[in-house]
Amino acid sequence: MQTTSLDAFYQQLATAAGAELHTLLPPDIQQEIGHFNVFNVADLFRHHREKPTMPYDRRAYYKISLIRGRSRAEYADKVVEIEQHALLFATPKVPYHWLPEDQEQDGYFCVFTDAFLLPAKSGVRLEELPLFQPGGYPVFALTNEEYAELHDLFRKMAREITSAYAYKYDLLRTYVLELIHWGQKLQPATALYPAHTAATRVSSLFAELLERQFPIETPQQKLRLRTAKDYADQLAVHVNHLNKVLKENTGRTTTELIAGRVIQEAKLLLKQTNWNISEISDSLGFAEVAHFSNFFKRQTSLSPGAFRL
Repeated sequence: MQTTSLDAFYQQLATAAGAELHTLLPPDIQQEIGHFNVFNVADLFRHHREKPTMPYDRRAYYKISLIRGRSRAEYADKVVEIEQHALLFATPKVPYHWLPEDQEQDGYFCVFTDAFLLPAKSGVRLEELPLFQPGGYPVFALTNEEYAELHDLFRKMAREITSAYAYKYDLLRTYVLELIHWGQKLQPATALYPAHTAATRVSSLFAELLERQFPIETPQQKLRLRTAKDYADQLAVHVNHLNKVLKENTGRTTTELIAGRVIQEAKLLLKQTNWNISEISDSLGFAEVAHFSNFFKRQTSLSPGAFRL
């Protein structure tokens, strides 16, 4: 799976905007721990009629986008249609493809690394926030009033990053945290305030444990936990109890949930890498390529080779 680094991101951005690379970076960025930057879409692409798409890959940074205009966000197993205004949160864990559907697109976006919001500086751990938990697709439709309020917040960020204020990055962290809290509030109440029962905790821990196995980034990386018993052992529960809890909370068995996540990864590796099928099969924990091929065909009705075409 390809991972877009910040260097690659800026190279892509400079090419798309027809700009010199150095003009996209704040002059004092090297003085800051981590990385942060913010862009006005209209200003950035003022001289180019075609608005850029976001390639379908994983990123080595977080991104928050304020979108105005019809577009869609495509994930491995879901497409989110954006009709007018939206706030989109992208994490390093979840690959997606953003595609504008109208010529006229406007808004802002900011990028930052996890180091920029280190707990010592921000008081938060991004990976612990409900907004960034596995299994979510954080794209939120906005009213005109919400869009206007967030537009003002992004405009403050854009103005502040070019200022000479000595503590501007501390202020920018505050703005980023405000954006994150916006996303938290826009989530369904059930996502923000789960019932604190033992069953819910087991389900949540299983979801986290499952997601930690991914992404598979090199052919040498092997899936460590492969069966329902593997996960039950890690969680110190009986496999039957784990299966019962997950069935009650998700409507799917442990094996079905594992298979769903493995097939999602398999699709990404087939489409986004040049690894051969044997390498993909091995990295996903299959003893033989034939086992992987049979599994893939049961899940998708296609062979791995046919899906890759």
